[in-house]
Amino acid sequence: MAFKLLWEDTFSKDGKPDESIWNYETGGHGFGNGEAQYYTDSIKNAFVKEGILNIVAYKEKYGKNNYTSAKLTTYGKKSILFGRVEVCAKLPLGLGTWPAIWLLSDAFKAGTSWPLCGEIDLMEHVGNHPGFVHFSLHSKSYNHLNYLQPTHIVEDPKLTEGFHEYAFEWDEDELKFFIDQKHHVTFHRGDENRLTDEGGWPFHQPFYLILNLAMGGWWGGSIDDSIFPVSMQFKYVKVYERI
Repeated sequence: MAFKLLWEDTFSKDGKPDESIWNYETGGHGFGNGEAQYYTDSIKNAFVKEGILNIVAYKEKYGKNNYTSAKLTTYGKKSILFGRVEVCAKLPLGLGTWPAIWLLSDAFKAGTSWPLCGEIDLMEHVGNHPGFVHFSLHSKSYNHLNYLQPTHIVEDPKLTEGFHEYAFEWDEDELKFFIDQKHHVTFHRGDENRLTDEGGWPFHQPFYLILNLAMGGWWGGSIDDSIFPVSMQFKYVKVYERI
């Protein structure tokens, strides 16, 4: 498969993230996972400085929440349908951190419920299990609630050091996942007798990209309050179309 660069953000301008690409998604209701943070639209929780996008979590009271962080999305600005996505990121360390690079279909915002809308997890990592990066897909028939989601775990302690590129290539029938240009797994439409209708393979519609740093929750676990402030950092996001 050949690709052509469609858009990129190399975080070249200090200040708030580029508003032509990114939205701040706010809220503190736990997002279905019992998460402890409130996602704000404050520049202190998500900002660009010296070529790096920083998402920073703090221990601080915000409404009913005891932590703040940020969640950035491209919804309504930069949808993705097939091609290749590359995100260069540095993971945070510490108990309770739950950083993620992931995608939901545009249909989610239009009212299609999760997990029918589909979810692509390009990278998930939790601080209570350092060095283990997860790639996953979620659909109505195959998701973490029924323990049937296709998931692949890469174990490498070096992933907690410095920046690494997380990427996937996507077409009508498969998604291939990479770290630092190395291919790790391909999820195929029809694998393990998976349904090929909406319930099993909703990955044929536009999706939007999400970058966030959650705290705690059912997977993030107990939070070490000595780690704050704690940051997830990004060097670039690049999205390619097929040619």
